[in-house]
Amino acid sequence: QAQLVESGGGLVQAGGSLRLSCAASGRTFRSYAMGWFRQAPGKEREFVAAVTWSGGSTFYADSVKGRFTISRDNAKNTVNLQMNSLQPEDTAVYYCAADVKLQTVIAGTGDYWGQGTQVTVSS
Repeated sequence: QAQLVESGGGLVQAGGSLRLSCAASGRTFRSYAMGWFRQAPGKEREFVAAVTWSGGSTFYADSVKGRFTISRDNAKNTVNLQMNSLQPEDTAVYYCAADVKLQTVIAGTGDYWGQGTQVTVSS
């Protein structure tokens, strides 16, 4: 059974950094676009970043451009999200997602989702 498992969340002070990882298992996701979403308390889930199957193209929400970097390692079946200059408004549960179609990932309707990892940024 295909599964996505996030890790790397935690508590960090404003201005700090965290690196999230998403490990895929149960199948190969090398031909899948992958992305990250987040959901803060009382808010809807929102798109954060996405990467094409090859890793050649990346896409970001305006709120994280210049601070977050998405990357993938197809040999290891993982996708990472390096988060720098974190701010309290980045506090949320972060989810990994995957789908054959990039636009489906960005739209938030991908076939595969992880359980999420909590990121808390203190001021």
